[in-house]
Amino acid sequence: MTSDATYLELRGIQKRFGAFSALDDIDLSIRRGEFVCFLGPSGCGKTTLLRIIAGLETQTAGTILQAGRDISVLPPAARDYGIMFQSYALFPNLSVADNVAYGLVNRSHSKAQARPRVDELLQLVGLPGSGGKYPAQLSGGQQQRIALARALATSPGLLLLDEPLSALDAIVRVHLRNEIRALQRKLGVTTIMVTHDQEEALSVADRIVVMNHGVIEQVGTPMQVYREPASPFVADFVGKVNRLQAVAEGDHWFRCGDMRLQCSPGAGADFRAGREVALYLRPEDRVVDGVRDDDPMRCTGTVRQVEFLGSNCLAEIDVHGIPGQPIQLQFSLNQMDEFDVREGSSLRFALRADRLRVFPAAAA
Repeated sequence: MTSDATYLELRGIQKRFGAFSALDDIDLSIRRGEFVCFLGPSGCGKTTLLRIIAGLETQTAGTILQAGRDISVLPPAARDYGIMFQSYALFPNLSVADNVAYGLVNRSHSKAQARPRVDELLQLVGLPGSGGKYPAQLSGGQQQRIALARALATSPGLLLLDEPLSALDAIVRVHLRNEIRALQRKLGVTTIMVTHDQEEALSVADRIVVMNHGVIEQVGTPMQVYREPASPFVADFVGKVNRLQAVAEGDHWFRCGDMRLQCSPGAGADFRAGREVALYLRPEDRVVDGVRDDDPMRCTGTVRQVEFLGSNCLAEIDVHGIPGQPIQLQFSLNQMDEFDVREGSSLRFALRADRLRVFPAAAA
């Protein structure tokens, strides 16, 4: 359960490596109990920012406040967090119980004092009775559960997860991310997870911080980031999207090939006539059933090819009147049959004006 109280605040965080700027003036507030994902491609600065919060890297400039306490220059041991890495980082020569108890023993707890807490945590992560085993005897998913238990052992106020699931196979990854999210909600611990996996971020986060080239492109809920991307980068990086080159005609109308398309006032800025723009639309943002003849967003086209994705399909459509700019539309398997969507077939549909996002062509 999140609260309105700010728990972690980053002010003007910068990080430079020589002439290279890894982070540029990062400002961010995270609420107590919130689950936040730093999302972005490799090299965008998300892991560097996490390591600065942990004290494993030192910022070139800026301030970090945790629960009102300035931790900007404190060493890692003096900060209140638990951390879980992609590589598990378990000690192979220590038993599971000793791995979990490591942070407690470092804080002057005896092994006997730590044992009830270790047993509690192993129960919590679904591995009761495994304290006597060694990491090599566990699967990757089990090792990551032990790493999570170790991170939580000292009851930290902040949990930091650095690509914790990327070394696991797909089925285990989905299962474990759901368990981590459920556990985070149960404990109420403020959590930051670094990931490059958009599906992972969309499924677990209260808010997503989308990063690119050392800056924050957008901060918002998963729905906001997906439905209302603040920049072409966010639109392209999060989810699948169609991009059409067009020219503004004013009053939210745009000329795209021989067609005129309209977006609703809330879906994109109005541009002066003659301005080159890029129109962004998700593959699912279309209407096929009951399309009116007077709908300004009505289109016809020919199915060029179909990509089978399991529970749904992506059909690539050559839209009549928009030569050289095919678009992808998403259909469930039942809809593929219902609307006879197959290679070479004709399709009549309408695009969703309220879902169309518009950006200057230069920005795209």
